[in-house]
Amino acid sequence: MKFVTDILSQLSQWCQPHISQIALTLLATLLVIYGDVINKHIKRMVSPYHFIVRTFAFVIMCAFGYGALMLFITPFIKDILLLIPYLYRGISIIFSFLLLGFLAENRRYI
Repeated sequence: MKFVTDILSQLSQWCQPHISQIALTLLATLLVIYGDVINKHIKRMVSPYHFIVRTFAFVIMCAFGYGALMLFITPFIKDILLLIPYLYRGISIIFSFLLLGFLAENRRYI
């Protein structure tokens, strides 16, 4: 049992200095997997408007919308990761990435 605890602790220790980047990576991956859903919704909203308005809306959404999501949601995800008990944090991060891989596979991105 001590061996498993040591491995989980070591894994969490390796992840700890990179928790901000891990949170950013998790969110970026989610946006890659589900960004097309967001884009389709925006496209439906702006489709009746002129080409220039549609183009402007697309640029605003991509440049500022996704950027704002990354900027404001990443700290929230980091806080959620920090709520996980230290011993299980590393393995939880690994399972989170595996879950994202599963979601990507279901949406046929892999």
